[in-house]
Amino acid sequence: MRMPTGSTQLAAVIGSPVRHSLSPLLHNTAFDALGLDWVYLALEVAPGSAVDALAAMRTLGISGLSVTMPHKEDVAAACDELSADAAALRAVNCVVNHDGRLVGHNTDGDGFVDALAAELSMQPAGLRCVVLGAGGAARSIGLALARNGAALVSILNRTIERAAETAALFPEVGEVLEPGEVAAAIDSCDLIVNATSIGMGATGAGGAGDLPVDPSLIGSRHTVVDIVYRPLVTPLLAAAQANGARTANGVAMLTHQAAIAFSLWTGHAAPIEAMTAAVSTLLVD
Repeated sequence: MRMPTGSTQLAAVIGSPVRHSLSPLLHNTAFDALGLDWVYLALEVAPGSAVDALAAMRTLGISGLSVTMPHKEDVAAACDELSADAAALRAVNCVVNHDGRLVGHNTDGDGFVDALAAELSMQPAGLRCVVLGAGGAARSIGLALARNGAALVSILNRTIERAAETAALFPEVGEVLEPGEVAAAIDSCDLIVNATSIGMGATGAGGAGDLPVDPSLIGSRHTVVDIVYRPLVTPLLAAAQANGARTANGVAMLTHQAAIAFSLWTGHAAPIEAMTAAVSTLLVD
């Protein structure tokens, strides 16, 4: 890795907690691969202090910020300008400093679409999709699928009201699934996306031993993507693979959303292969 100099540009991720973040590995790998005089750090920012962090970004001349929980909504409200997706989602995960003018973006949805193409050679156009969850990731993924031509984006969530809010972001193709409609919707869909945390972490209480949907509904006609990447093979993916479905985990989305941020900050195409290799080595089960 290159040593920082007096002209080194700084980027960082803010969140709480944030020390576990893989973003420093991804971005510093990319800077090094292209020989750029940049460095990327993880900065712990307490809940409620996102506005102060953006003020520091201006004052210190920090060139780019990644934003993770719990700051995405507060950062969206504090930016000078928002991209179309960030404005629709009211959430920002990437900030670009244009000479003190802070522009907020949301790269999650486009990162998912790019990952779908790179890993599965799959485009959203014409697909019938079921998205599990209605949180920030589900909202951004659903919006991106709809914007890229999906024929139907069905939202399944424990809380119907949250599902309705998500589907309302793309009313032309969005719908809310009631419990009694799930089997028929999955039977007729092409793509299933788990955008919940179910399958991650300890067994039980939404952890690694749980499944977000009945796996018996999944077959060889389906593609199943779980945006969880710890573990690399979640119970949902294992069940889908056993039933003959094509599957992908969240590593590609993690990498591609970071790659979009990298390009927004630096103006360079991100070295995807180097970034993927770095994070994949770390995440090997």
